[in-house]
Amino acid sequence: MPTIHLTVFIKAPIERVFDLARSIDLHRKSMAHTGEEAVAGTTMGLIGLNETVTWKAKHLGKQRVFKSKITSFQKPSGFVDEMMDGDFKSFRHEHHFKEVDNGTLMIDFLHYEMPYGALGKLVDRLYLNKYLIRLLETRNEALKQSAETDKWKQFIK
Repeated sequence: MPTIHLTVFIKAPIERVFDLARSIDLHRKSMAHTGEEAVAGTTMGLIGLNETVTWKAKHLGKQRVFKSKITSFQKPSGFVDEMMDGDFKSFRHEHHFKEVDNGTLMIDFLHYEMPYGALGKLVDRLYLNKYLIRLLETRNEALKQSAETDKWKQFIK
C-alpha cells in the first residue's frame, strides 16, 4: 500500500493550523482548479469527529465523487479522514500537528490502495502518486499562506 509523507513548517499556533486543516471552505478554495465542491454532509465550516463530507471534482479528466469520514479526532494534535465511497480500494489521510518553536509542524500521511490489481499499481507508479503529492502540496501551501497571514480569519469564525 503506497504512503505519501509530507511535513510542512507553518509559522502559526497549532490550534489555528489544526482548524484550518479541517476547514471545508479552505479545502474548496485550495482545490478550485479541480472545481471541487462539497455536495453532501458537512459542506462548510469545520468538520469534526464522525462527520462526513462528499466531494465532487474533476480529477484525471473525469468527474469524480469521494465521500470521507472523520474517524479519529484529537484536538489539536491530529485527526484522520477515511474514504467511505470513491474510486480507491482504500484511502486514509492522517493529519498530525506538533507544536515547535515559533510555529507548528503539519505532518500528512496519506495511505491509499488502487483497485484493478497490477494495472492499478502501474497507474499509481506512472502517474497517480505524483498527482496526489501535487494535490497535497497545493492544499498545504494554501493552508500555510492562510495561517501565516490574516487570511485565516475568513475560514475560522
